[in-house]
Amino acid sequence: MKKVFALALMFLLVALPARASEPFTVAAKGAVLIDGASGRVLFGQNENAMYPMASTTKVMTTLLALENSALDEKVTAGKNAHGVEGTSLYLSEGETLSMEHMLYGLMLRSGNDAAVAVAEHIAGSVPAFAKMMNEKAEALGIDAHFVNPHGLDADGHKISALGLALLFREAMRNTDFRTITATQRKVIPWVGNEYSRVLENKNKLLKTYEGATGGKTGYTGKAGRCLVFSAKRDGMELIGAVLNCPTWFDTATQLLDWGFENFREESAFDAGQRVASVKVTGGVRDSVDVVTASPLATALPVGRLSETALDLPEKVEAPVYAGEALGTARIRQDAREYARCALVAASDVERRDFGQSVRRLIRLWLLRLQP
Repeated sequence: MKKVFALALMFLLVALPARASEPFTVAAKGAVLIDGASGRVLFGQNENAMYPMASTTKVMTTLLALENSALDEKVTAGKNAHGVEGTSLYLSEGETLSMEHMLYGLMLRSGNDAAVAVAEHIAGSVPAFAKMMNEKAEALGIDAHFVNPHGLDADGHKISALGLALLFREAMRNTDFRTITATQRKVIPWVGNEYSRVLENKNKLLKTYEGATGGKTGYTGKAGRCLVFSAKRDGMELIGAVLNCPTWFDTATQLLDWGFENFREESAFDAGQRVASVKVTGGVRDSVDVVTASPLATALPVGRLSETALDLPEKVEAPVYAGEALGTARIRQDAREYARCALVAASDVERRDFGQSVRRLIRLWLLRLQP
């Protein structure tokens, strides 16, 4: 039998009434704004429809590179990388750079030649790397299909705005990715040239929007202007994506302004935080501490009360194992659940048997005999 404990974590903000429910539209075929902490959709406009994504593709390319290689690995541009059309680092065939420098070239300069070099280094070929991209998209549960690592127009190469925002959210969990996407200017080598490559980030929001934390631009004739972006204020990070959007930076600003005006961050628990204890029957100990399996935080509409509730059993039977799911923590507002996380046992509790009881009594008896 479960018992729900409502914690005294109630908040009332002095603010204007929330206008998050007021509808509005933006100048994009597909658009979305999500809460970075929970991934919950705050605004959507055709957010599940799939469209070409142009160079925002390189978010996936960079994420896979970071997950499957070291930053100091040497990456050599082959004949397939040299001379790829579109935006380029102007890599010479046989030129070698570190993976780190290739990824800065991908994310800041948006080098299509670097994308091919990275893909061939990781998977051996562009088709094999595209297979990895699609496997990752499936694992993340996002609507996307990749044909290449750079985003040049290709049949079937597309993503939804929500899929792109969720992909960027996943990438931002990687500290190296977060560093790269937030960098405004980077100087990297230019082998065989007396000058270095000076890379300027194409994401103008890093200079124009307070709290901007990253993003990636993209443009092709078929995809139009595409942008994935993020910003953080007062502890709340918002992530947005617009596909085929002629006013990409203005629209991104509009979405972020709307999000920060209408939502606030509520962070109830950190990962691994002790939140309660539960009685244990038949165990070597009478109780076990309960901790959060992940952070519990979300964006909530401003100006209304909220609560954090724990759903736990009154008691459990031994044995109990560390990490075993025991219940759930939830953030609620106006009887609606906005976020949840699992509550797990912090340690093992072995089952008490006759032999253990005898050994325990013997240890206590021996301790009493000691002077």
